[in-house]
Amino acid sequence: MGDDTPTTRARVRNRRGEGGRLRDEIVEAAVELLDESGDESAITLRSVARRVGIAAPSIYRHFPDQPAIMLAVVRSAFAELDERLSTAVDAGGDAPRGRLMALCESYLRFAQDHPGRYRTMFGGLWMPDLSESSVTEEDMVALGQVSMRRLAEALEGCVAAGCSSSTDVSADAVALWLGLHGLAHQRAVSPSFAWPPGIAARVITSLAHLTEE
Repeated sequence: MGDDTPTTRARVRNRRGEGGRLRDEIVEAAVELLDESGDESAITLRSVARRVGIAAPSIYRHFPDQPAIMLAVVRSAFAELDERLSTAVDAGGDAPRGRLMALCESYLRFAQDHPGRYRTMFGGLWMPDLSESSVTEEDMVALGQVSMRRLAEALEGCVAAGCSSSTDVSADAVALWLGLHGLAHQRAVSPSFAWPPGIAARVITSLAHLTEE
């Protein structure tokens, strides 16, 4: 989907002091374009402005350039991912092992439910030349840190409960994330592959160094 997309949202002008609402609408429109096309290149100043129902220059009051919009989209996606992970952990019961498994399964479901967002979050194609955009290195480094910390905390809980033999929680949490990410990616690009039953549990058990129940 490119700049010639005809879809335009009917929009009522915000009252004075409601600039934050327009910013939210811009991000929402960009997320919609990404979900519909599955391609971050569909998100341009013109396409977003058309979807919101404003003139493209109006975007500059809230976002200095297109990478700033993409950063907001990716931040929004990570916030939704973390909300899902938090809900999964809370629903995973009192057993640390069950909470870790629930978190990991929730991560994989998010990737399956939002393939375009997930690919954009981790694919790197949208990332700008930092010397030529408003996005900073600090912005990029911060992405995903909350979710990674939640994964490490769940693994640490397993170690404390004696159901994981990990001796380096930080490194093993990264290894576990890499395993989940690899599985999520391959499921998306190889839908016809005959995945073995329980493959996710095998990946999680191995990389989290979970002991037998």
